[in-house]
Amino acid sequence: MKKAVHLSVALGATLAATLLGVPAADAQQKTFTLRLNHVLGPNEPFHRGFQDWAKRVDERTKGGLKIQVFHSAQLGVEEDIIEQMRQGAAIGQNTDAARLGNYVKSLAVMNGPYFATSLEDVDKLGKAPTITKAADELSKQHGLKVVCFDWVQGYRHFFTNKPVRKPADLAGLRIRTPPAPIWQESIRALGAAPTAMAFGEMYPALQQQAIDGVELVYNNIPGARFYEVVKFASETKHIMLINFQVVGSKFFDGLPAEYQTALVEECQKAGRETSEKILASEATVKTQLKGRGMTIVEDVDMAAFQQAGNAAYEKLGLLETKQAVHKEIGKN
Repeated sequence: MKKAVHLSVALGATLAATLLGVPAADAQQKTFTLRLNHVLGPNEPFHRGFQDWAKRVDERTKGGLKIQVFHSAQLGVEEDIIEQMRQGAAIGQNTDAARLGNYVKSLAVMNGPYFATSLEDVDKLGKAPTITKAADELSKQHGLKVVCFDWVQGYRHFFTNKPVRKPADLAGLRIRTPPAPIWQESIRALGAAPTAMAFGEMYPALQQQAIDGVELVYNNIPGARFYEVVKFASETKHIMLINFQVVGSKFFDGLPAEYQTALVEECQKAGRETSEKILASEATVKTQLKGRGMTIVEDVDMAAFQQAGNAAYEKLGLLETKQAVHKEIGKN
C-alpha cells in the first residue's frame, strides 16, 4: 500500500511538472551542500560562529543550502583545500589575505603590519575600490570567490618564553608563521626569523624547541593549550587578523541567486557578531592565561614596531597599495 501511495505522489508531481512545462527533475528543489574547512579547534569562537552561519543559511534557504563545518583541518591543509576549490569542489575555507595574495598580490596588503587597527577599518575595506577590484580578479581569473571577510580573529601578539618589548628583543628568535610571503616578511621586518609551519604542528614544535615562539591571537591560546609551552604574551598587536570565507567560483556561480545572497549576507552578519564577541572576550582570556602562569607584557614600544613594519610593504612592493587603500578608507 505504501509503495502505491509513493508512486501516486511521484506520478502526480511528474504530471504537474509536465502541465507547467517544467522538466520533472526540476520540479523538486535542488539542494546544495558546502563543506567548510578551518584549522581552528572546536572550542574556538570562530567555530561556533561558523555553526551559527550554517544554521542561518539553512533556515533562510529552507534547507536548500547546507553548510557542514569541519574544525581542526579535518578536510586537509589549507593550501590543498584552496586548490580543490579552484577546480570546482563544493568546499569552503576560512583563510587570510596572505594566502590569497599568492594569487592576487594586492590582497596580501590586508595582512601586513598595522594595516587595519579596528573593526571600523575592516568594515570600510569592504567598499574600498582597490580591494573590491582585487576580489573580482581573484574570482574571475583564479576561481576563488570571496564570500565575505567580516571575520576578525583579533590582534596578533608574540607568545614566547622571553618578554618582547621592542623589535630588538625578537632578534634570533624563530617565530612560526603561515607559509605566505607577506606573513614571513612582516615577522622578519619586526625583528624575528620567520619559520613556516602548519597550525597543528606548532605545539610539538614548541615542546621540542624547534621554534622559539608563535604569533597568534589570544583566543588561540587556551583551546590549543599553548600556555603549557610558552610563558610570555607580548602585546604588540602587530596584525589585526582579518579572515576571509572563500568558496570556489564555479560552486558559487552554480547556486541560485537567492542562495548566493543568503550565503553572503549571513556570512557578513555572523562574522561581525563573532568579531565583536572575540574582541570583547580578550580581557577574560588574558585573566585566564595569567591564572595559568603566563605573564602579560603590556609596556611594548608600539611606535618602534609600527615603524619597523613598513619594511615588509617595501620589500614586497606593496607600500603604494597600502597608501592607496588607506586613502580610500580615510585612514591616515
